[in-house]
Amino acid sequence: MNLDTLISSDAVITNHDIKSKKRALEALAGRLAAEAEKTNPDAEEEIDPLDIFQLLIDREKLGSTSLGHGVALPHARTNLTDHAIGAFLRLDKGVDFDSPDHQPTDLIFALMVPEHYTDEHLKILAYLAGLFSDENFCRALRQSEDTQEIYKHLTHWQLASQAS
Repeated sequence: MNLDTLISSDAVITNHDIKSKKRALEALAGRLAAEAEKTNPDAEEEIDPLDIFQLLIDREKLGSTSLGHGVALPHARTNLTDHAIGAFLRLDKGVDFDSPDHQPTDLIFALMVPEHYTDEHLKILAYLAGLFSDENFCRALRQSEDTQEIYKHLTHWQLASQAS
């Protein structure tokens, strides 16, 4: 899977001011809304970031989307888009994301998919979970100098199991 069909370089955010899970989800919802509008300029209505934020919050109420080790994959299925859209946030200082290992979360990849993306949704999440469980990948993201370098890692990283 290549993430360049899922995320644009504009959807990569770095931030040192976000200090809570709620604020992280708000920032990601805003970016997802902007990306959805960019990819569907003929839409009759603007996408309200608060609608996406509420979807992400509702999903978190079912159980934390944190994988542990500083990584979370918040996600939602919605009729606000007709294709999968991702946004990524790297925090300078991790936040409490109700992680199973109780570690602060600093790498957050948010995913928004259409309602009908049942199997695709699970496949994308499984790929992202595999990608973000690669310690070298996460280290590279944390050490990246800027959003363009992060984007390059997101879209060009090869999992060791897929490299051969």
